[in-house]
Amino acid sequence: MLVLFETAAGYAIFKLLDEKKLQETKTLYLDFESLEKAANVLKLTHFEKFEDTTHALAAATATVEGKISKPLKKLLKQIVNPDAQEKLLVADSALAKAIKEKFGFDCISNSSVQDLMRVIRSQADSLLQIDEKELAAMRIGLAHSLSRYKLKFTPDKVDTMIVQAISLLDDLDKETNNYIMRCKEWYGWHFPELAKIVQDNIAFCKTVQKIGYRTNAADVDLSDILPADVESQVKEAAEISMGTEISEEDITNIRHLCAQVVEISDYRAQLFEYLKNRMMAVAPNLTVLVGELVGARLIAHAGSLLNLAKHPSSTVQILGAEKALFRAMKTKHDTPKYGLIYHSSLVGQTSAKLKGKVSRMLASKAALAIRVDALGEDTQATLGMEQRADLERKFALLEQNATKRISGAGKMQAKFEKYQKNAEQGQFNQDQASTIPHKRHSDFGGRGGANKRFKSGNANKSFVV
Repeated sequence: MLVLFETAAGYAIFKLLDEKKLQETKTLYLDFESLEKAANVLKLTHFEKFEDTTHALAAATATVEGKISKPLKKLLKQIVNPDAQEKLLVADSALAKAIKEKFGFDCISNSSVQDLMRVIRSQADSLLQIDEKELAAMRIGLAHSLSRYKLKFTPDKVDTMIVQAISLLDDLDKETNNYIMRCKEWYGWHFPELAKIVQDNIAFCKTVQKIGYRTNAADVDLSDILPADVESQVKEAAEISMGTEISEEDITNIRHLCAQVVEISDYRAQLFEYLKNRMMAVAPNLTVLVGELVGARLIAHAGSLLNLAKHPSSTVQILGAEKALFRAMKTKHDTPKYGLIYHSSLVGQTSAKLKGKVSRMLASKAALAIRVDALGEDTQATLGMEQRADLERKFALLEQNATKRISGAGKMQAKFEKYQKNAEQGQFNQDQASTIPHKRHSDFGGRGGANKRFKSGNANKSFVV
């Protein structure tokens, strides 16, 4: 019985001298307490050493993927004789299956083999006659190379860039809002009217940068920043402003803050363009359906595009509203109808009554688009464009209230309107519908005559009911 042992230095083939030891795995460690005891159980048959780290990396990568590397294939052809009907013990079950299919060897891979590999590893340097420090250095070098290889060729690394970009974009928005609010409050002590006249935040910061003191507003040209009418309002307000006087140092710090806001705003525009290009390259169909920002937030919330593709459409619909969902389930109220997908342009342009239905329809199409982007090979957004055109057509029909009513409530409403319309045409006449011969009231002595005769006790007249 032969044992295939894989190390960072190369492949080793051992011969198991006592096959019964494989059945006594609980006490197997006692036979490997020393090299002398281990030599009575195992015997090194052949050791194929790797030439360099590149060969070791290729062999390790093939083993991880369950494939036979070239050095291993060469070794097995030289050492193992299929006619001898030797059993080969292999640690990895996928590799054992590949060897059996390729060479027809009887390979064994189970928990007992794993225990045997564990005790062999404890005496590997002595059994292979390699220096312990040299073997440790080889292990570290191979581990670093394998990690670098996995990081380089991982399919999820592009998703990571999108997650980091959308997170940074949200952080920049928060910081920009804080800076602008601080800038308006700070400069408002000197020129409070400017914030009401100039509504745009970036234009406000550029105006403050250019004006400085409000007394300079009359001599400064703001035509490249503000429209002509707004510029005239700023200059008029500067002459009659009720703000306090501030020092030159205050103006310098305010200008530095405004410069930071403008710089962050420019970088945000650049980052958004980068994110847009990334999303069109990674998930083009999802981007066409819900937009770059919403698509990136969905990917970031799920962790990766592949994880998002595993979610059903109902989960995609409420992704981002988990807290509201669990609160509704706990209090037994209505569950939310939408999450992050609410910020999509298709949902935003519909009326409030249709947002839930539109979100459900959009989520079902988005789930299909996500799976095509994650698992498909097509890099074009053909499917996304077709689905978006179909959704826009359906949403237009919903907005016009031209769709056919198929729900139970719709049928009841239509039935009610039908009978209500017939009721307004004419009223039911009891006299026309009666089949009993009509008798005059005079037969009973006028209206109410029967009751009078009955009460008087007159037995000569018969009472007709």
